[in-house]
Amino acid sequence: MIIVKVNENESIERALKRFKQKFDRTGVLKEVRTRNYFEKPSVSRRTEKIKAAYRQKMYASENF
Repeated sequence: MIIVKVNENESIERALKRFKQKFDRTGVLKEVRTRNYFEKPSVSRRTEKIKAAYRQKMYASENF
């Protein structure tokens, strides 16, 4: 459970923004989306390889 303490003189919008940031860092929504349907292990490995290659390409273009 995510707990966000609201400080004195802090706006609700700011506290809500902190809550959203904490929620995004936990990865709950990402996990819910992956569990939404079954994916074969071979397909998941293939997508991970594609994502890794994309990350390497972006990293290489950044540092080149």
